[in-house]
Amino acid sequence: MDLNLVLQLATSGFLLGGVYSLIALGLSLIFGVMKVINFAHGAMLVWGMYIAFTLMNWTGIDPFFSFVASAGGLFVLGYFIQRTVVNRIMTFHEAMQVIAMVGVMMILENMAQLIWGPDPHSPHTRYSLSTIWLGSVMIDIPRLFAFLLAILMAAAVFVFLKYTDIGKSIRASADNRIGALIVGTNVNRVYAVCFGVGAACVGAAGSLLVPLMPISPHTGFPFKLTSFAIVILGGMGSLPGAMIGGLIIGVAESVGSVFIPSSLKQIISFGIMILILLLRPQGLFGGKGS
Repeated sequence: MDLNLVLQLATSGFLLGGVYSLIALGLSLIFGVMKVINFAHGAMLVWGMYIAFTLMNWTGIDPFFSFVASAGGLFVLGYFIQRTVVNRIMTFHEAMQVIAMVGVMMILENMAQLIWGPDPHSPHTRYSLSTIWLGSVMIDIPRLFAFLLAILMAAAVFVFLKYTDIGKSIRASADNRIGALIVGTNVNRVYAVCFGVGAACVGAAGSLLVPLMPISPHTGFPFKLTSFAIVILGGMGSLPGAMIGGLIIGVAESVGSVFIPSSLKQIISFGIMILILLLRPQGLFGGKGS
């Protein structure tokens, strides 16, 4: 086995894992606060990608700058979905919640296909093929930028949740909804903001992925499946778990391509997920109640 190749793959996987972490962070935040699994997460990722792609075509703004617009647009979309759909199904049986969110997913995917068409797009930036070398390891500049911005966005979410009033209200509502209501918290508004923040995370991640891969209305599906594996690995509702889990899955999928074709890389992530479910169902960072 070529150790330089393994190191190269591990580095590339680690950088992509940062974007995985941001995607999973949004999914884990929504579940951790509202106990609703957002099956539309992948479709929201696609909308984030298309917003950045459209801005790049119309104005020339780089996707690594327009991630703020993608995050803002998806925050509004997430807020709207929570108010109109999620807020009405939170007390329903889990199976009914799944059906509703799959319906939202299909609406978003088909709307994307109507607006932008079914054909994939492969946008290019002036640095698409740029690289730097660290010893024998080649670092892809777009992946490095995507990683750094994803970590910055994730850090901003942690600061928001820890130090802002609305962030504290989100954590209080997640810990004890009845207690939050008793002290006067507008829980429905808090949930809407929380869902919007989770959607903003995946929207920003979508923008960061634009320079890395083609865009189509169905691009988000494999990322949705991978984010489920990451959330289960890290622990359902655990935000640090989502971050660490994303890096682990990113490296594992990349290094796993030494042994299996890269088109089958999800075998690795779902194999890890099955092992975690068998050996530690609460995940790496989940408590007994997770």
